[in-house]
Amino acid sequence: MTTRLLLAAVALAAAPFAAQAQTPAPAAPAPAAAPTAGAAKPVTVNGDLVDTLKLNGGFTIFTKGLTDTNLAGLLKTNANLTVFAPTDSAFQAMPAADLARLQADKAAMQKFILHHIVNAPVASTKIKGAKGPIPSGAGDTILLDGSDEGGVMKVDGATIVQADVKTGSGLLHVVDHVLIAGQGNADPVAPAAPPPAADASATAKQ
Repeated sequence: MTTRLLLAAVALAAAPFAAQAQTPAPAAPAPAAAPTAGAAKPVTVNGDLVDTLKLNGGFTIFTKGLTDTNLAGLLKTNANLTVFAPTDSAFQAMPAADLARLQADKAAMQKFILHHIVNAPVASTKIKGAKGPIPSGAGDTILLDGSDEGGVMKVDGATIVQADVKTGSGLLHVVDHVLIAGQGNADPVAPAAPPPAADASATAKQ
């Protein structure tokens, strides 16, 4: 699917234990690793999009931002939105000073969150096999990239770790990093060609 087709499509729209006598006891299993702070468990639908994120428990920074910027109501009532929701660990991967400044500035936080929202349903079927920008709620663009042959889908360079969660008020994709405008434009710009060398014979004649 070409970028133009992607834009058009968006516009229209997770052993039993048994002890045996006279045999050596099995080695004790390794203790389970403690969950990473801020990690979210797989999302299951619990009502609308905001309630689904809140009840999961792994999106506290994002949902607090929604409440603080008066965007929670929008996500509760608009069934046509798509939200790329960063987990708490995604926010905690930001430089601490940057996160603190963002949380202290409601206008900046609102624009930041709106960059994670698309005013149209964007299912994974519209992302896979395509690469191109789509408009975000902040008025800029998000770069969707489903061109990976292994099926990995990215948005602004972040990986979609859970896709197509259809809540009572919109579509949810979970991402492992916060989205930053322009971050997905990873293709390097070709360096300018060096100026042609002066013609030696012409120089000698001068």
